[in-house]
Amino acid sequence: MTQLERDIIVRCQRGDRNAFRWVVQTHQRMLFSLGLKMLCDEEEAKDMVQDTFIRVWQHIGEYDLEYTFSTWLYTIASRLCMDRLKHKKRIVAQKGDEMVLRYVASDSNNHLMLENQEWVALVRTMAEGLSDKQRLVFTLCQLEGFSSEEVEKITGMDGRQISSNLYIARQTIRQRLRKLGYE
Repeated sequence: MTQLERDIIVRCQRGDRNAFRWVVQTHQRMLFSLGLKMLCDEEEAKDMVQDTFIRVWQHIGEYDLEYTFSTWLYTIASRLCMDRLKHKKRIVAQKGDEMVLRYVASDSNNHLMLENQEWVALVRTMAEGLSDKQRLVFTLCQLEGFSSEEVEKITGMDGRQISSNLYIARQTIRQRLRKLGYE
């Protein structure tokens, strides 16, 4: 954590709303990215981000400056995602989702920027059949780029659980890609 971030968090802990505005502006995109990939719904992802920052504001005094702030944020956000997934119907790929996957997979432009709707279609297609835990671990490790150690801190799972869930998620996604004609 940089000294600037540490100072801003201390100011937040003292009730400084302007400092908290900086926290929101700095971290909202990363939390939205997680929410969109986990929940496959733009409005649900926005609501999850808002709920995350409400919880952060309410509990910022409990945050220990010795730990990585972004990990603490991801922990709150991922738990909110998991709670939302428990109360949501299973996410199932829709008819047009596979076309989006084919388009993205065949595009030779490696700098393709995906729109939110395309991300949703891709994740729905790839994650169909994954459990919530498998989707969370896959999203954090493969899509968000966290290390296994960071995922342990965020999810509270041990290394064995993370490896197992990630392995099953990868196998399921490979099978899904084979069904769609991608080796």
